[in-house]
Amino acid sequence: MIKYFSEKHLYICPRKIFWVKTSTKENQFKKIMKRKLYLSFVRVILITCLPFFSKAQTPNPALIGYFHNWQDGNAPYIPLDGIDSRYNIIDVAFAVPKFGTDYKMEFIPDQVSQATFISQIQTLQAQGKKVIISMGGATAPISLDNISERDTFIATMTNIINTYGFDGIDIDFEGSSISVTGGTIATPIDAKIIHLIYAVKQLMANHYTAHGKRLVLTMAPETAFVQGGQSAFGGIWGAYLPVIDALRDSIEILHVQLYNSGSMYGIDGNIYTQGTADFIVAMCEAVIQGFNTAGGMFMGLPANKVAVGLPACTMAAGGGFTDTATVKSAINYLMGNGVAPGSYTLFNPSGYPSFRGMMTWSINWDAIATCGSTYEYAQNFQNIFGTMTSIATPNNPERQLSIYPNPTTEYLYVNFARPNTTPTNLCVYNTLGEIVFAKVITSERETIDISTLPNGIYCVIAGNYRQQIIKQ
Repeated sequence: MIKYFSEKHLYICPRKIFWVKTSTKENQFKKIMKRKLYLSFVRVILITCLPFFSKAQTPNPALIGYFHNWQDGNAPYIPLDGIDSRYNIIDVAFAVPKFGTDYKMEFIPDQVSQATFISQIQTLQAQGKKVIISMGGATAPISLDNISERDTFIATMTNIINTYGFDGIDIDFEGSSISVTGGTIATPIDAKIIHLIYAVKQLMANHYTAHGKRLVLTMAPETAFVQGGQSAFGGIWGAYLPVIDALRDSIEILHVQLYNSGSMYGIDGNIYTQGTADFIVAMCEAVIQGFNTAGGMFMGLPANKVAVGLPACTMAAGGGFTDTATVKSAINYLMGNGVAPGSYTLFNPSGYPSFRGMMTWSINWDAIATCGSTYEYAQNFQNIFGTMTSIATPNNPERQLSIYPNPTTEYLYVNFARPNTTPTNLCVYNTLGEIVFAKVITSERETIDISTLPNGIYCVIAGNYRQQIIKQ
């Protein structure tokens, strides 16, 4: 904000006030102001640009379940709009590569027509649920080895999302889909990882351009790809960490598969075995607190972006099933509502009250009476979290504004959660404290072109809202 006085210009910016002679022309005035922004001011700006946690677009608490898009004699097909109402995020499994490729994606409803499936999706959405298309799965490797494959993946997935009206995407790349041969978490060098990160950003940008709203992003990696990074950083070990790190501000929920897993290190240096309360608590706190790897430090995610992922019953997975009482005691302890159910002790003694929820493989398994009682997993979710499954509403007014994607390459999308009735001054600062972009925002949605800015770290300030972004 600039105020003009009779003898001097008064330039007001966060934490600093500078005076400049009246004779200075506006463009010269701006240059002088840039030079007068001291490094101490920069430190304040960067400190106040706290990590950005976007307005939740998904139900909170979240009960996430995978829906089989096929007939299985052991876990029969269920009409999409006929699943238990407690599931409020439904991951449709799966969008897979067309035969003969590992990048050209397709999704074909297996038991009903396309029109019927779209109608069923709309029925669930009208109930406030989110329907997400999960990509990959255990038997369908996806490998984006070059730019051509990356762009084909983007185009075909964009078509799937738009055709069916999915609310988001779930990354379930397994096996050979992602691997690490070098680099670090912050600076990956592997084409598969670099192209996947770019592709997800582009999918989100495409969705915003087409629909004016954010594409929900979730991930379901196996433990070796995440917590396994504590053992090694190479091959599948820690391979998801660069993806999670690059997309951390876009991720809605990370639900690591705590099943079909070998034993894993906790951040306390001890080893824990699947199927136990300690395994649930240790693995979940690891992704919240973060941990060190040979590829650098993995900075954790906030608890409201983390959910536990478990099989619905013993038949749903090769290992890792955990009985309902053990799951309840583990999650209660994680959320600060109970005592330690095993030997693992939380690094944060007060727990994580905002812990997001539960994911299961799968809704179909949970629905059958021979796999425990009917919808036993959903019932346990209700026992733990209660019946409230509404869309999360931010308490902080600063959260009414979202800016994404982050990191970005060309554009930032500024989106107000409610009509923007007051003009808002938006400024982008570089690490020298210089204003490199400024605009008065008057509409609910704006697109900011930062393609000409050098790669690096910037701070966006709009009113009381602050966010650190990465241009790459």
